[in-house]
Amino acid sequence: MGAVIMTEDVLDGDVLTADETALAKLSRRVERLLDAHDPATTDRLDFLRARFDAGLAWVHFPEGLGGRDLPRDFQPFVDDLLEAAGAPDNDPRRNGIGLGMAAPTILAFGTEEQKRRFLKPLWTGEEVWCQLFSEPGAGSDLAAVATRAVRDGDTWVVNGQKVWTSSAHTARFAILLARTDPDVPKHAGLSYFLCDMTDPGVDVRPLRQLTGEAEFNEVFLSEVRIPDSYRLGDEGAGWQVANATLMNERVAIGGQAAPRESGMVGVVAETWRNRPELRTPELHDRLMTLWVEAEVARLTGQRLSQKVIHGQPGPEGSAMKLSFARLAQQLSGLEIELLGEDGLRYSSWTMVRPDIVEFTGRDAGYRYLRAKGNSIEGGTSEILRNIVAERVLGLPSEPRTDKHLAWKDLPR
Repeated sequence: MGAVIMTEDVLDGDVLTADETALAKLSRRVERLLDAHDPATTDRLDFLRARFDAGLAWVHFPEGLGGRDLPRDFQPFVDDLLEAAGAPDNDPRRNGIGLGMAAPTILAFGTEEQKRRFLKPLWTGEEVWCQLFSEPGAGSDLAAVATRAVRDGDTWVVNGQKVWTSSAHTARFAILLARTDPDVPKHAGLSYFLCDMTDPGVDVRPLRQLTGEAEFNEVFLSEVRIPDSYRLGDEGAGWQVANATLMNERVAIGGQAAPRESGMVGVVAETWRNRPELRTPELHDRLMTLWVEAEVARLTGQRLSQKVIHGQPGPEGSAMKLSFARLAQQLSGLEIELLGEDGLRYSSWTMVRPDIVEFTGRDAGYRYLRAKGNSIEGGTSEILRNIVAERVLGLPSEPRTDKHLAWKDLPR
């Protein structure tokens, strides 16, 4: 962002631009926060709460909700100032679903009461969130969800099963898609709720996966009661709200701006440089091809991030997530081949339920196995290709014979 400017209107006789004035004001606001709450002596949670109240949590959010109504690209300026001062962050990896999916959806569709109730403890990490969307019979075809929410006065009673739920074992709340009207076509009969994961009817069970860990869960909902004040959006408008969530999810997974050689390509490139005895011409050719593709994807991600700054994420995020999954799988496979016998070693297959997923910090075997899920989570690659074809390239959509049938009449 350049040098910090400490004058609102002029500097050495030169009139400042609007952006420069905004940065100057942000700089002073950060200074006031640090003066009032010295990171060296202030409790971590107290500092994060004060940062939210100062509008420095996510500067593009409205005032009073952790922001300053400023462009999103001002956020790194604030983050850099606070990091340099030794201020704590909100450990974003621990609450990725909350920050990347729940928060923007609540901001877009929530009532003022919902925004003020949920956004602050979500950002500070006091309340971790998970996503109750996919079901055993409704994964790729998310609109087919069978979990039922039946209204009982001012409360909804929810029964059903969800699956592949990251962070359910640590989550305080969940974003939940449920069927409220089985008598209309499947896309029209859904509603979107904010579910309290401490309700006695919520049963979270671990799902041990290929890596040996139980990063995901299945969640059983039995007579779970959700107040109508926790419904997000209109009754029956759940598909619209869920689509906004999914667009944010795909940008979060595959569309983040990143430095060159970040992620898997950096891991493999480092091994290539440090282990010359492993090199062959064929592996060199494959690595160079994937390195170029990774760089193209990175630059495309930067362009997408800049687009997101000026509006809501669109279907282009699906293309980025699709590219991310393919590259991660191909690069992790190349790493195994490059390492030879060393690539066959696996550090541990111990059953654990991690709070966060550390991908690049693990061994090659873990990366290879974990990458297999990249083409499933956040929307399967097959479904994402349909989205890109129809909504980005403008190709004709697939014939859908169930489009006008009531959900209750669909064959199962």
